[in-house]
Amino acid sequence: MALKHPWAFRTRFRRAVFGWRGSKLAIERIHEALAEIRAVARQDPASAAEGAVLFLEKLSPALNQVDSSTGALGNATYAAVQDLVPVIRSAPVDTAMRKKWLDRLFEAIQEDDPPYIESLGDHWGELCATPELASSWADRLLPTQRKRGTYAYFAGTTLCYSALFKAGRHDELLELLTMDPRPIWPYLAWGGRVLVARGQVDEAIAYVRERAGSTTSLETIARFAEDALLTAGRHAEAFDQYALLANQANSNLSTFRALAKKYPELAPENLLGHLIASTPGEPGKWFATAKTLKLFDRATALAWASPCDPKTLTRAARDHLVRQPDFAMQAALAALHWISTAHGHELTALDVVEAHRLATEAARSTQQIDRAQALIEQALAPDRPMSVWMRRSLGLPQANPSPQRQ
Repeated sequence: MALKHPWAFRTRFRRAVFGWRGSKLAIERIHEALAEIRAVARQDPASAAEGAVLFLEKLSPALNQVDSSTGALGNATYAAVQDLVPVIRSAPVDTAMRKKWLDRLFEAIQEDDPPYIESLGDHWGELCATPELASSWADRLLPTQRKRGTYAYFAGTTLCYSALFKAGRHDELLELLTMDPRPIWPYLAWGGRVLVARGQVDEAIAYVRERAGSTTSLETIARFAEDALLTAGRHAEAFDQYALLANQANSNLSTFRALAKKYPELAPENLLGHLIASTPGEPGKWFATAKTLKLFDRATALAWASPCDPKTLTRAARDHLVRQPDFAMQAALAALHWISTAHGHELTALDVVEAHRLATEAARSTQQIDRAQALIEQALAPDRPMSVWMRRSLGLPQANPSPQRQ
């Protein structure tokens, strides 16, 4: 079966085509290639899978000169692998074609330096598509595995575990794990998956907890345990015991969205309440999340409850000045309050002026000028650490100057 398509990404991913400072361009090219493959997949899934295999073959050689120290390129390549696995797995091709793809991908994994496509090994059983082909790969890989008492890294180890799992050869998988007194997490997790597949969820969680090494983070174990409980339909236990630790993201809003996706049965306000309770003494961290959910009363309370980033508060006031003027006024006033207590980073006089302007405009719109002015005067009171600077920024005279000594 010949699959031919004039892939545009082919010439953009030549060996070492990206220079040391080419991370941004490489990420753009990765996104373009994925878009091209997805577009073909809508009309011709088999050709799209062929393109996915070709792209994964070319990825590491093209990127091997790029500075990836920021992590952005690694995140992009990992996401690309996750996107392309389903394309290859579900392609309607015969066994002969799939065998050719797997041979090519196996060779690409062996030459993967830096390791941009190593996560492909976790999905090897899926890529085999059938237990029979997975079993064939397990037989091929088993002789290469480590022996008791010795260790030598082999890029096909994870592939072997994945193939054994897909083939249903679970006893052999567990036996292979017992040969390693200190298996690293990517290998140990397969043993836990076997127990989950057998319905032994609690035993699986205990198994990975007891055998995980000191280099395995609590978050990693929590993610495994949460997934195991969710697979078993034990949603309440998963949320209560592991969800908050397992779903920490790079922002509070991202954490909320990850949890909301996994636990749609929880009302957004209730979920937010759980998250606020998980950060005692710091409820203000969840202001932006409450605002995004349009829970404006809750957001207002959070803005005043504990220190919030004044720039975040000012931006919220500006964005909601017309449609939610009450909320905008409170957000701007809270920004002035926290600036006055010396909270916030890299603030300038313009931040003070903008927060003051938005507070007064919103107060005028809602006919709450006296109330807003009273709170502004509190923020500018002499006992506030930043009052002198804030008054100077606003062009106001200093309050209650100290009397000169005689």
